[in-house]
Amino acid sequence: MAGWYAREILDPGKQPLLVMLVAFIVTFLFIRLSVRMIRAGVSWWPKNVESGGLHIHHVVFGTVFAVIAGIGLASATGGHRPWAEIFAGLFGVGIALILDEFALILRLEDVYWSQAGRLSVDAVVLGAAAMGLLVLGAAPFGVTDSSSDGEPVSGWEYLVVVLVNGGFALVALAKGKVFTGLLGMLVPVFALVGALRLARPGSPWAHRRYPAGSTKARRAQLREERRGWVQRLRVRVYDAIAGRPSEP
Repeated sequence: MAGWYAREILDPGKQPLLVMLVAFIVTFLFIRLSVRMIRAGVSWWPKNVESGGLHIHHVVFGTVFAVIAGIGLASATGGHRPWAEIFAGLFGVGIALILDEFALILRLEDVYWSQAGRLSVDAVVLGAAAMGLLVLGAAPFGVTDSSSDGEPVSGWEYLVVVLVNGGFALVALAKGKVFTGLLGMLVPVFALVGALRLARPGSPWAHRRYPAGSTKARRAQLREERRGWVQRLRVRVYDAIAGRPSEP
């Protein structure tokens, strides 16, 4: 196990990223536990942080942590142990606190316990998935330093790979496949599959290319109805992790 860790994590320089991922997940789970305890009115659990009657959301603390960590990682000491791991862990804590209130930032109103607040959980899942894929060795847009035959990759080859794979990701996003499109920026096969499959009803792609009553529009709607179980499973998992929203 120690040999695998040294070979797969330490030698490629992935330890700070792994620390960031662990800190991110632990912080999200802790802060969700905390807000659920506060919501349930548990008497012995610490209450919301307030100053002069102003509720200070945890996104504020997350922003401060992320700024400090970002500056630290960009500094001369940020590339050396143990500071690389310390700043990476602090950054993971910060972005977990920020993304947990992503919906609040987007709407500029407190929608934490509403249905709209579920967007924050989506953002956290995407963030964790992206970091996990990077730890496993995924490269943005599938770009690597050398080709399959070991030869260095030229600037033009970089450009072509980014444009092609980035184009697939954009098509997937336009088809309403947010998870597939964003993760496809790290694992291009996700973007390719998302780009080739039918668009989801209501997406920009379907709105422009699937006229009402057309065969593709009917097929897209039927596929959406068939995958209803996926949405129901997602809701159950989100309820278990983040708590049920107060609105239907």
